[in-house]
Amino acid sequence: MRVRILAVGQHIADWAQEAVRGYLARFPRSWSVDLKEIRTEHRAGQTPAKLMQLEAERLLAAIEPGDFVVVLDEHGKDLTTVDLARQMHAWGGEGDRVVFVIGGPDGLAPEVKAAARATVRLSAMTLPHALARVLLAEQLYRVWSIEAGHPYHRA
Repeated sequence: MRVRILAVGQHIADWAQEAVRGYLARFPRSWSVDLKEIRTEHRAGQTPAKLMQLEAERLLAAIEPGDFVVVLDEHGKDLTTVDLARQMHAWGGEGDRVVFVIGGPDGLAPEVKAAARATVRLSAMTLPHALARVLLAEQLYRVWSIEAGHPYHRA
C-alpha cells in the first residue's frame, strides 16, 4: 500500500512532528506512508479565498495521475477505524496511491475538494492541524495493524 499525507502548513509543533515521525517509522516496507508539507501563504493582505486558491495550486500539483484522493473535512463521512481499514483496502485497489489531504487554517478550496474521490472527517470536533496529522498517522498505523493481524488494534 502506498499512502501520502498532504498537509498545508510547515511550522508544526515539535511534539506533533515527533509523533507523526514515530508512527510513520513503524510501517513495514509493504506500506509506504509519507508526509508532504505544503507551504502556507503569507496572510498579510490576503483574503481567505485567495489564500485557499494559492494553497490549492500547490496541493493539486502534488497529486499525481492515478492517486486516490481523500479530503479530510468537517463535513466528511464518519468512519470507525474498522470502516477505515475496509475503505483503505478498497481505495488501494482503485488507485496507485491513497492521498489524504489536510487543508490549511482557512480550509480547502473547492477545486481541491472536487479532486477528491472520498471525503472523511476525523472528528465531529474541530481539531488543530498538528493534532489532525498525528491522529491520521496513528489511524493509518492502526489500519495496517488490523490488516496484518498485529495486536496493536485490540477492539
